[in-house]
Amino acid sequence: MILVFGGTTEGRIVVETLDEGTGKYFYSTRGDYQNIECAHGEHIHGVMTESVMVDFCQSNAIRLIIDAAHPFAYSLHSTIDKVSHQLSIPVIRFERRYPSVDYESTVWCESFEDAIKEMEEIGIKRLLALTGVQTIRKLKQYWSSHETWFRILNRDESVEIAAKEGFPMKRLLFYDDASVDSLIRIIKPDAILTKESGETGGFMEKVEAARHHGIKVIVVKRPKLADNFIVVDGRHGLRREIESLLPEFYPLHTGFTTGSCATAASKAALIALLTKKKVKEVSFKIPEGETLHMAIDSVIIVDDSASASVIKDAGDDPDVTDKSLISAKVSFADHDGIRFFGGAGIGTVTLPGLGLPVGEAAINPVPRAMMISELSALYDGGLDVTISLEGGKELAERTFNPRVGVVGGVSIIGTSGIVRPFSHEAFLESIRREMNVAIANGCEKVVVNSGGKSEKYMKSLFPELPQQAFIHYGNAIGETMSIAMDCGVRHLIIGLMLGKAVKLAEGNMDTHSHKVTVNRDFLMSLAEECNCSEESKHAICNLSLARELPSLIGEADSIRFFTEILRRCHLHCSEIFKGKLDAVLFADNGTILSKTWQ
Repeated sequence: MILVFGGTTEGRIVVETLDEGTGKYFYSTRGDYQNIECAHGEHIHGVMTESVMVDFCQSNAIRLIIDAAHPFAYSLHSTIDKVSHQLSIPVIRFERRYPSVDYESTVWCESFEDAIKEMEEIGIKRLLALTGVQTIRKLKQYWSSHETWFRILNRDESVEIAAKEGFPMKRLLFYDDASVDSLIRIIKPDAILTKESGETGGFMEKVEAARHHGIKVIVVKRPKLADNFIVVDGRHGLRREIESLLPEFYPLHTGFTTGSCATAASKAALIALLTKKKVKEVSFKIPEGETLHMAIDSVIIVDDSASASVIKDAGDDPDVTDKSLISAKVSFADHDGIRFFGGAGIGTVTLPGLGLPVGEAAINPVPRAMMISELSALYDGGLDVTISLEGGKELAERTFNPRVGVVGGVSIIGTSGIVRPFSHEAFLESIRREMNVAIANGCEKVVVNSGGKSEKYMKSLFPELPQQAFIHYGNAIGETMSIAMDCGVRHLIIGLMLGKAVKLAEGNMDTHSHKVTVNRDFLMSLAEECNCSEESKHAICNLSLARELPSLIGEADSIRFFTEILRRCHLHCSEIFKGKLDAVLFADNGTILSKTWQ
């Protein structure tokens, strides 16, 4: 059993992450104001004192506590810390992400008392306080003698708290009254007062509004966490910590991509090159901004270069590179920027269409971007980075690499940084679970897409939909259609990248590369039906990868050709899914090639 303290955006993410597993949990909030659906958990309400929390944990055999409460919930954090020590229960803190601030008129304070002192010394006479109703009492010394406006939630409970403290009702503002920018324009304060509330707390929007109007920002720093809390700042890190502490909670465990491994190894190597220190672990960011950690297996320092290695952990995914040794050698260089080279076991690109020049090492663009981000943050000079993978040449024969023109080794890949377990049965069950959660949370539209890249493109088309509405189908398109029917989805939208679409258009409802490859003869027959030019048909004859099609098909032919591909995809899917079905076809760069709605 897991006990979660939420009531925040982070709390919702915790619930979504826990519902990917099969274990049970309790989701605790102070009040009943947060409407949340827990597929495998029970939502409980009420304040927990130390004794109540101890009794609850003992009575329900709690083995892990997840603290996803507001960062300024001082009392709750303290109580969790005490109970954790008393019962020897580990605590994972789901922390917000805190952006750096470069606005020179920002004043940082350790406490609200410190903030009052700073504002008195600076001479702030008119203040817009964005710190919430619970801070009215803490700031009474200030607002009793200075013009102050408080923005609070528009709830009877909040208004009653303000009235009880004697705060002037005419100076209460509500979240739905106006934006911070508008409030500043109307009130014309000398400064705004805010808490260091992180990205999800709208911290930077408040700072930018103050910057726009040229007024000061008084910031109360977030309280420090207990030293024994395990800190994560995203769903992937949360899941991996749960997998480590409670292995049975998830039937299958996640892992790291080769791109993440190369990033961690290259960062450890550069740290060694710059400091002569051999670190045992490094942190790094995956593309969506979450910070993860990886153990370093070994570090070697030689003159003006250093090398570091990690052992690939693919979790329960049947990845051929699982448990392989991935190494990075980093050297100082005379040129600007960072150059990448393929060492032993890394393939070379021999055909176009992979997003890399022919002749380059098969280190894909996203892993390169991850490494550039981490390394350039430590050193702004030129670097040469050589990635190797032990036994990669032999392992490559068990992959699809030779068919796409990567020879001599494996590719360093990964668009998300994380490998999700791919047991087909478990994968289909996760799709079903996610469908049910989406419906339970009131999603009128469900968007299915193959993976991280297509999800990004689909989210740009449907920014109003919540995270739960987006579900990955991998290669199991047909089975996903069936699950959507079983779950009662009314409106399904399928996002298709071109590589899977040409397989689906031919009637292949499972598009895995081990089962089906791109059929040039089928594409030629489509080109004939669409009356494509001889130039387009000739280009199809020499096609290596489906993603090359947009650059090969003539402009006059492209609309008819790609519309027909999507029409056939829609036809095959609609034979299984009988509800409202829409589809969109993307090129590899996100360009919409065709869609079924206007």
